Amino acid sequence: MTEYLLSVWHDGDVDTINVSDEDTQRMYAQVDAFNTKLQSDGKWVFAGGLTAASSATVVSPGGELTDGPFAESKEQIGGFWVIQASDLDEALALAREAAKACEGKVEVRAFQGV
Repeated sequence: MTEYLLSVWHDGDVDTINVSDEDTQRMYAQVDAFNTKLQSDGKWVFAGGLTAASSATVVSPGGELTDGPFAESKEQIGGFWVIQASDLDEALALAREAAKACEGKVEVRAFQGV
C-alpha cells in the first residue's frame, strides 16, 4: 500500500467559514461520514483541518519568522487526509469522494519513497 496526501484547497481565508451555517454543517457531516468510511475500510492514516492561512508563521533556514502564509496566493490549503491506497487509481477514486464530501478541490500526491 502507498500513502497519499489528499489536500483540500480553499479560495480565500478559512476564517470566513460560518460554522453555524446550514451549508457548513452539511459539509461537516459529509466529511465525517467520509472519514468514518476511510477508517472502516482501513484506508485512514491521519487527517485534519487547518486554521486560517493568515494565522501561519513561516520559519526561514536562518531562523527568521514571518507572519502569514508562505505562498502569496488566494488559494490556500485548508485541510488534508493521509490515506493508504493500493495504487493511484484507488487514491483518485477516494479523492473524488473527498471532493464531493467537502465540496471543494482535492489535490492527490503520493509520499516519496513509500
